[in-house]
Amino acid sequence: MGTVGTALSAGLAELAGKLWAARRDGGIVDPDQVTAPQTDAEAYAVQWEIARLSGAAVKGFKVGSTSREAQRILGTNEPGSGPVLAPYLYDSPARIPLEAEHLPSIEGEFAFRLAKDLPAKEAGYDEVDVREAIGAVAGAIEVVGSRLKGGLAGKGRLLVTADGGANIALAVGPWREDWQALDLAGHKVSVLVNGEEKGSGTGSAALGHPILVMVWLANQQARMGRGLKAGDIVSTGTCTGIAAVRPGDEAVADFGQLGRVEITFE
Repeated sequence: MGTVGTALSAGLAELAGKLWAARRDGGIVDPDQVTAPQTDAEAYAVQWEIARLSGAAVKGFKVGSTSREAQRILGTNEPGSGPVLAPYLYDSPARIPLEAEHLPSIEGEFAFRLAKDLPAKEAGYDEVDVREAIGAVAGAIEVVGSRLKGGLAGKGRLLVTADGGANIALAVGPWREDWQALDLAGHKVSVLVNGEEKGSGTGSAALGHPILVMVWLANQQARMGRGLKAGDIVSTGTCTGIAAVRPGDEAVADFGQLGRVEITFE
């Protein structure tokens, strides 16, 4: 697993520069024309180099590949994470620009906001530790896509990880602080595009329970020497599958008693 301070080769530094330029300005990167990461450490180091190049604050994390469908698409059997950068974090209702060539899609998922730090430590964290650190839960839509030519399928986990874990944007709905009694695993979520339902599911799609995604991330970041901080926002992976969107579309994720997340794509 990549740790703080992992050095980048010249080829991987070039990859980071190209991926950041494609995210900032549009365009795509041909994976056959770049140096690809060969290890988790290299893939995550590319992510953090992109964050450095952006000059933006890291507001939290997205976790992906937490559902069977997402793992199938990426050819993996484990989750992955990526930093959420400030310019790509939105409150609902949001207006979000899209690059059609990035093949954008949306996912309905649960997000948590930390009230306490979960610093790096050798012993790791359990569910009790993580629950005590969470301050609020919200519904969210993650907009995902790929700056890699041909989209996500067939690229493998490492290239997708390097490309920010496929994150385009994250829109978050109203926060609820009295969340502990909610049955998030059984909580239904529906996603609609232009008024037509495109997917539904429950929180159990994300590693069986969104809290278990948080435990996974806390321990991953602890091993990487980073940890998590109070105020971090974490999205926990799709509960609704993946639904394609394009500029001009209106998207809604309905979380019932947790409210709605609304996006107009431009």
